[in-house]
Amino acid sequence: MNRTRVEVGQSAQLSRNITARDIELFTEISGDRNPIHYDLKSAQNSRFGGIVVQGGVTSAILNAVVAEKLPGPGTVFLNVNWDFKAPVRPGDVITGHVEVTETREDKPITKLRTWVVRDDGIVVLDGTAVCYTMDLGAIDD
Repeated sequence: MNRTRVEVGQSAQLSRNITARDIELFTEISGDRNPIHYDLKSAQNSRFGGIVVQGGVTSAILNAVVAEKLPGPGTVFLNVNWDFKAPVRPGDVITGHVEVTETREDKPITKLRTWVVRDDGIVVLDGTAVCYTMDLGAIDD
């Protein structure tokens, strides 16, 4: 695959509607059964005041952006530094954003500013990521 060079200043985003099913699927994968994700009464008594999705559901939109958009297919995270700023609830639409802040000339390593915004404009996650992008090339049969 001939990849176009990633440049500082490039950006990309993806959005998705978060559902109660996302909580169920993430629990299946992770085993995270914290009552704030399921039990309305417990969640209402928490500082969040209601059901919230797991942080892994919120940050997963960034996995999709880097794998699908920028830097693109073959990209994996080497390092992430994320601050969770506000809750995400079933029914919210979140948008994951990435912006290239640094690239390396000697290796396919990219530093990104990363953030996730709810549909009401609130930033729910903010931070940085370092990615490595492998050239997937042609696969021989």
